Amino acid sequence: MKLRSRPRLDLAAVRSAVALVEDPEIHRPIGDLGMLGNVDAGRDGRIRVEIRLTTPSCPLRETFSQRVTAAVRSVSSAAKVDIAYTVLDDRARRDLANMLRGPETGAFPVIAPRIYAVASGKGGVGKSSVAANVAVALADQGLAVGLLDADVWGYSVPQLFGTRRSPVALSGLMFPLEAYGVRLMSTGFLVADDEPVIWRGPMLHKALEQFLADVYWGTLDVLVIDLPPGTGDITLSLLELVPSAALLAVTTPQPAARAVASRVGRMAADARMPLAGVVENMTVATCEACGHGTALFGSGGGAQLADELGVKLLAQIPLDIALREAGDAGIPVVRRSPGTPSAQALRSLAAALPTVRRSLVGVPLPLSVA
Repeated sequence: MKLRSRPRLDLAAVRSAVALVEDPEIHRPIGDLGMLGNVDAGRDGRIRVEIRLTTPSCPLRETFSQRVTAAVRSVSSAAKVDIAYTVLDDRARRDLANMLRGPETGAFPVIAPRIYAVASGKGGVGKSSVAANVAVALADQGLAVGLLDADVWGYSVPQLFGTRRSPVALSGLMFPLEAYGVRLMSTGFLVADDEPVIWRGPMLHKALEQFLADVYWGTLDVLVIDLPPGTGDITLSLLELVPSAALLAVTTPQPAARAVASRVGRMAADARMPLAGVVENMTVATCEACGHGTALFGSGGGAQLADELGVKLLAQIPLDIALREAGDAGIPVVRRSPGTPSAQALRSLAAALPTVRRSLVGVPLPLSVA
């Protein structure tokens, strides 16, 4: 009696399939990143795949395991897979970091074709909540979205996204955390929850500079920047470092909020920073039981601010219990309670964001002599 021979497995095809697996933080194929090691088959037919991680404490091993196993089974559906994790050596880590940084040009890279700086004149108007939910809504459109929490002292992105771990660093290059399809970076990922951030002008400028130049954002369609309130050092640094950003001014209907938001808008206009529009937050407080809206903070502030700045009032967002509960739970309301008035208004805002280009009037242009 002859024993059936086991079908011969095409290891080259398996390797090719696994090489296309994307690193969940770098968003590029591991074959291109030098992270794929040996691929071989044992006598029992099990396929062993070696993955070289960027750090021994990689928080995304489970995601890697799922993706690698799926890639192997796309070639051999019945295959049993063993994944061995090792770590890139120091030289390989430096080489990878240099490759991701690209050539030194002496200038900051263009991080995304669309950059929105979400600003307010004062705190407490819900600016960060608007920025977080707009970023998620844009990601749900299929766009690659980054959210930079530039509110160094009052950072809230870790809470709004329910994400607390430290970012992975590779030879001085940091990788954003990712939650709900958005790539995130915040000072809150770098300090303990109860640790105050006591930085002054030069340190603030350097921090923002590093968040732009020393974070591997990858290829983005949109970058949303959550600014601190007011017209302080961070806002001024942003005008210098990211001149292509468009300002999205957030206010409540209240005259006091509108007046101080107007100063931010005028500062941006004086610096020739394009204005994307105005968002009126907390337009009404919506009753959960009957759906009735009460104008707790008055009315008309958003429309008045838009008229003053010469831009559109892009959205009026109601305040409801779902929005508050989502922030406390660390799940953006556009995902946690998508049918609520606040979530629907925030999704409409994301869809209405204009593509704004900076005017070249007054901008020095490089000249070259043939």
